[in-house]
Amino acid sequence: MLVQFIVLAIGAYLLGSVPAAYLAVKWARGIDIRTVGTGKVGAANVLSAGGPKWLAIPVALFDIGKGALAVWAAQLIGLNAAQQVTVGLFAIGGHNWPIYLRFKSSGRGIFASLGVISMLSWKLGLIVLILPYLFAPIKQVAFGVFVALISIPFFGYFLAGPLGIKEKLPISLGLAALSAMALLKRVVARRTELSKKVPLGTVFINRLLFDRDIADRRLWINKASANRGQ
Repeated sequence: MLVQFIVLAIGAYLLGSVPAAYLAVKWARGIDIRTVGTGKVGAANVLSAGGPKWLAIPVALFDIGKGALAVWAAQLIGLNAAQQVTVGLFAIGGHNWPIYLRFKSSGRGIFASLGVISMLSWKLGLIVLILPYLFAPIKQVAFGVFVALISIPFFGYFLAGPLGIKEKLPISLGLAALSAMALLKRVVARRTELSKKVPLGTVFINRLLFDRDIADRRLWINKASANRGQ
């Protein structure tokens, strides 16, 4: 089983590395998605790429499928809960640091994470899907994602029974690692020209809570895109 686990973990990383958003925008517009919108290699930024907006749907489904398939395969061959969640983390790691893009990607792995979570507990996956969009009316979905990331390890541990999680400790620890990976991607990016005059502590808080360097969402998206196009 150890050999199967190692092989599956490597396979999950390679699958997670497939940059669906990058490929879709490259095919549709012939441009690098990292040079438009927020610069993220993910479904949300496909909407900012100026191409067919419907492309965001198959990209999101593919990214969800990467995480889900990795965990499903681990379940299929009988790996334990700790190994299942670890394989899922490898798939997310592939999305965040893809070998096919020379390990450079600004993706956060949110949809890949949703796939992993849903295979561990479909009820928790539903919560994670809905929770961020409760903040959509005030255009703060990114903050909603932060709330979801902070909450899921606690949901996994304290609500394990209602959520159908049988091995709550390894699953909760895995969910904590998943959250840490996503939040780490938010805070470690290189500072942009737009935020060079903003205090470092403020940049850190803005990134952690809102996934951007400044509080103004519209200015961040427009100016970030303009700067990348120069």
